Amino acid sequence: MTQQDSNRPRIWQIVEDKKQDFIELSDTVWGTPETCYMETASAAAHRSMLEKQGFNVTADLAGIPTALMGEAGKGGPVIVFLGEYDALAGLSQKAGATNHDPETEGANGHGCGHNLLGSASLLAATALKDWLADTGIAGRVRYYGCPAEEGGAAKAFMVRAGVFDDVDVAVCWHPSDFAGVQRSTTLANSRVDFTFKGRAAHAGANPHLGRSALDAVELMNVGVNYLREHMPSDCRIHYAVLDTGGISPNVVQARAKVRYVVRAPELDGMLSLIERVKNVAKGATLMTETSVESRVISAVSNLLPNTPLMDVMQDIWEQLGVPEFDEQDRAFATEIRKALSPDDIAATWRAFSLPERDIPLTDFVVPSHDRATLSTGSTDVGDVSWVVPTVQADGPTCAIGTQFHTWQLVAQGKSPAAHKGMVAVAKVMAATGLAALESEQLREAARADLVRRRKGKPYISPLPEGSEPPIREMSSR
Repeated sequence: MTQQDSNRPRIWQIVEDKKQDFIELSDTVWGTPETCYMETASAAAHRSMLEKQGFNVTADLAGIPTALMGEAGKGGPVIVFLGEYDALAGLSQKAGATNHDPETEGANGHGCGHNLLGSASLLAATALKDWLADTGIAGRVRYYGCPAEEGGAAKAFMVRAGVFDDVDVAVCWHPSDFAGVQRSTTLANSRVDFTFKGRAAHAGANPHLGRSALDAVELMNVGVNYLREHMPSDCRIHYAVLDTGGISPNVVQARAKVRYVVRAPELDGMLSLIERVKNVAKGATLMTETSVESRVISAVSNLLPNTPLMDVMQDIWEQLGVPEFDEQDRAFATEIRKALSPDDIAATWRAFSLPERDIPLTDFVVPSHDRATLSTGSTDVGDVSWVVPTVQADGPTCAIGTQFHTWQLVAQGKSPAAHKGMVAVAKVMAATGLAALESEQLREAARADLVRRRKGKPYISPLPEGSEPPIREMSSR
């Protein structure tokens, strides 16, 4: 065992000693679910914890009111832990309930586990901060509180603002069914609003004088649905109608708006596909004699994995092992699984390329592999990964088969099993950050791997020049 390996149990003990405060932080954030750029209470809770733990805090990071940074240490490498705390709309659910039972019908809920995500990342940052203080080693540790991962692309705006320019390594994680290391890439993603304008008229007396913006939206949606047959199979397009033009069917709708999400494995492909979608919108205007304006609301790049950092994190997971789930944990997970379909459970095993087993909670660390896999999701961590060597853990916090963005995930967000998974992954992240801080060789290898994966391409922000975080749009939804 190397000296670095022998240091791991020491930093794990710091995590263990501090865990209760951060479990309470996670539960507090679970209880105040706030969506995209509206995470006022959640950011305040994280700021309070940063101050309590002795970090120097910077608020309004990158000009975003609900983004913040905590920093400690001096000199040496800069290791960043990425945290999130945004929720999802419409997923309210009582904690511990094994049937659909909203706390407040239609309210928000933590359907992606970001209450756990931010708390574990901050716990890991705190453990590394205390390590630096105890040992006197040169180095700086930062916690970045990142809002609006769900559709707001806050990290992409933070990257563009330069807050990662002096960072050596970024460490993060995501709640999952399994323990392991995220080795897949993700899709580049952009959200684009199309606003159609026409002419109002009396739909009964003079319909021929009207030009329906709603008709244009509907025709655009039909056209894009035909486009799906003629785009690469690993791309994705989704849409939601934001404004139908009013509630009066006897008025020809003079204004209507639809939001599109366009995804592709790489940025170039995404930008090309967006142009094709825009052409469909133009076609809709020709058919309806309306006009259209498009506006990019947010955009993120595809994620670049980092092999040297992934291998270190894998070794740490295998040394630590999975959390010790007890019979009560397994019993609750078994009840949750009764609300899942066999397809839900099978899809989860398939996503990790694992043979299916009939177990409610994981009892193993996902083995390392060299397969080039593509996740069909998207994350603004992708933009960080283009400018800083970045590594992500999977932390086991829910019953196997749980689909994210569902009430079943919300129901498990305050469970003892979720807390155990959160603490375990905090230990993995803290030890990974420590390894990067102590080893110049690892940092150099990670940087070389990033250069290799970029294939000579510079980082180009997917955000339009001059665009700002869509705080107003999100607050008015």
